[in-house]
Amino acid sequence: MSLALMPRLFVTRLVNHHLLLSASSVSPLITSKRTIIQEPYRRPGQPKENKFPWEKINFDLSKGLAGIKKNVSLLKKEFLERWVGPEGKPIIEHLLEQNRVVWEFRGPESLDQWVVSSDHEIGGKSEVYLKLGKNNNTCLLYGTLNSTPPRDGETRYSGYCTMKSKQQMASFDRKKHFDWSSFNTLHLRVRGDGRPWMVNIASETFFSHQKDDIYSYFLYTRGGPYWQDIKIPFSKFFLTHRGRIQDDQHGLWLDKVDSVGFTLGDKADGPFQLEIDFIGVCKDYAHTEEFAYELYKRNPEV
Repeated sequence: MSLALMPRLFVTRLVNHHLLLSASSVSPLITSKRTIIQEPYRRPGQPKENKFPWEKINFDLSKGLAGIKKNVSLLKKEFLERWVGPEGKPIIEHLLEQNRVVWEFRGPESLDQWVVSSDHEIGGKSEVYLKLGKNNNTCLLYGTLNSTPPRDGETRYSGYCTMKSKQQMASFDRKKHFDWSSFNTLHLRVRGDGRPWMVNIASETFFSHQKDDIYSYFLYTRGGPYWQDIKIPFSKFFLTHRGRIQDDQHGLWLDKVDSVGFTLGDKADGPFQLEIDFIGVCKDYAHTEEFAYELYKRNPEV
């Protein structure tokens, strides 16, 4: 090989080595999105939405100005409440508080804090509605349950109806949580038709794969014209993920509660109704249980 060709050959090998290193460093960037972040749950039969995040934004000037006005008023309210005490209450009242009504239904605006859904969203035949009761002092959840699965070739089970409170929002679309750490019992006043319901509580999580974690417990209504005062300790709620009870259980985090909901899915087709007066929390000093279920230790002490 001549001395004139040696520099050219050296440069060619150097360029090929540089391209090889570049390809190895870029390869993690072109991996699928599923390997980096868990995709949101998509129900069977629901088409996949192939839209970029900015395509879902409604660029409307009037809507933007109204949103700025709303967020500034919420920020002002938060600032003034901090000077008074937690949640706008004096610190003494907050420390000595033993009962708190979180939701009560005393007008049409109280229904705006809730959302209802059923298997009709995935092609099922159940129907659910929400309205005010007599004298506009209660909430009436009613409808028809139908466990016939949709004919989409994927869904095997169906027949559910739910009612869930909306996520509270602070100024500039920040999540606002309920702090129930000074309480230990959920207090309900309901009137049902004898069906068993599932009471669900959702709290804030740290990881994306935990966003479907829900704490659940059973609510048995007796039917008839009489009201029921039901108290469920928070220690009785067990952890579920997308409807499946988890083996690794832990207590409910009461300092960041997001929502409360009710689910009916007893596979008894037919009409149903559940009337709710109020939903609150209380402090029961007679209840000293921390958690009702066994906690597994992954690394037991020797």
